[in-house]
Amino acid sequence: MRLTRKSLLGTVVAAVAAAGVVAVVPTANAAGPELLPLTVTNDSGRGETVHLYVLGESGGRLGYVTEAGTFTPWPTGANPPVAAPDVSIAGPADGASKTIQVPKGLSGRMYMAFGDKLDFRLAQDGGLVQPAPWAGGDANRDILFDWSEFTYNDAGVFLNSSQVDMFAVPHSVSVTGSNGGTLVTGELKPGGRDAVIDGLAADADFAKLIQTRADGTVLRVLAPGKGADAGGFDPNYLAGYIDQAWAAYAGTDLTVRPFLDQPGKVFTGRTSGDVLAFTDTTGAQVARFTKPTTAHVWGCDGNLGAPNDLVVGPIARSLCAALTRGTLGTQAVEPSTDPATFYRNEPTNEYAKLIHANMVDGKAYAFAFDDVANQESLVHSGDPASIGIRLSPFN
Repeated sequence: MRLTRKSLLGTVVAAVAAAGVVAVVPTANAAGPELLPLTVTNDSGRGETVHLYVLGESGGRLGYVTEAGTFTPWPTGANPPVAAPDVSIAGPADGASKTIQVPKGLSGRMYMAFGDKLDFRLAQDGGLVQPAPWAGGDANRDILFDWSEFTYNDAGVFLNSSQVDMFAVPHSVSVTGSNGGTLVTGELKPGGRDAVIDGLAADADFAKLIQTRADGTVLRVLAPGKGADAGGFDPNYLAGYIDQAWAAYAGTDLTVRPFLDQPGKVFTGRTSGDVLAFTDTTGAQVARFTKPTTAHVWGCDGNLGAPNDLVVGPIARSLCAALTRGTLGTQAVEPSTDPATFYRNEPTNEYAKLIHANMVDGKAYAFAFDDVANQESLVHSGDPASIGIRLSPFN
C-alpha cells in the first residue's frame, strides 16, 4: 500500500510504509493471526549492537509497535520537530534471532540499525521525520542502517526489502504460510554487497553516490535521485537518453499493455513535440504526458506521476519503468517483461543494474515501480503464519 509522502525540512515525513508494497482490497474472510510473528535473524557477521524499530500506520494514525505487538500512536510533536521517544527494540546479536509481534492492520517499516540508535523526530502536524542521510545535517548520516517495508491486513501480508532510496544493509525477507510453505527473496549473492559497491566505485558518476564515515565503513550507496537531491550527482544524467526515447515514437506507435493478466487492455501512444499522448482501443484520447526530466524518472513522479486509477496510473508506471530500465525507445511494446533487455542503454542506471545483477533471484526494489513486470523483491501470503527478515553476511 503506497502511503502519502511529503517533504518537511528537507527530510521525509510520512505514513511510513511506502515504495512498492502492493495495494490489495481486503478479502471478506480474514486470514492470519491477529499478531503475526516477525523473526529477525542476524547472520551479518558484524559485532555491533542491533537496534530494531517497527513503525507504521494503523487506523489512520502513525505510531510504533512494541516487541509484544502493541501499537501506540506517537505523542504530539512540535515546530520545529522534536525528538521522538526511544522506541527501539533490542535486536539479536550475530548468530541469534529475535521475534517481534506485528498486529494486523499495520502498514509500515522495520528499521535495523547497527551500533548507534536512530534519531526520529515528531512534527507539529503529526508527521514522523524519518532518517534521511541524503539530506544535509541529518543526524543519522553516520549510522549504518536500513529498512524493510510491509503491509499486514485482511488480504494477508506483503513484505519487501527496498533499495528505492539507498542500498545499505544486506537482508532478505520471507513469509511462511499456514500450509508450511516458505517464500524468500532479496538475498544477495555471496560477496554481493561488495560487488555492488565496487562496481559503482568504478564508475566516475556513480562513485559519487557512495557514503562512508570517518572510520572507513561504507555505510550506503544512495539511489541516483537521492544523490542528485544531495548535490553529488548529475541532475541531467538521463536527459540525452530521454530525448532519444521520446522522439522514437514520433513516427511509430508505442503500445502499452500495463496489466499482465489483461493482455487485451491496450493503449497506443505517439509523440508530438514534447507530448506523448495515448488513446484506448476506441480511439479516444485517455492520457497525455509531457516529456519528463531526469528527476521525474528517478522519482517516478512529476510528469510521470501515477494516480491511483486504471488508465493514467498504469501507463505512467509502465513509462517510468521503461525509462529507468532503458527499454523505452528500443521497442514497440511496453512494459518489457524480459530482464535481458534492461539496462542496455547509454547512459544507464548502473545502480539498479548492479543491485539486480547481484541478487540470487534477480529481484530487487531499486526504484519505486520496480514491481512492473514483477521484478520486485516482495513476498506475499494471503494466509500467513509468520514472516522473517534475515540480516545477511556483508561479504
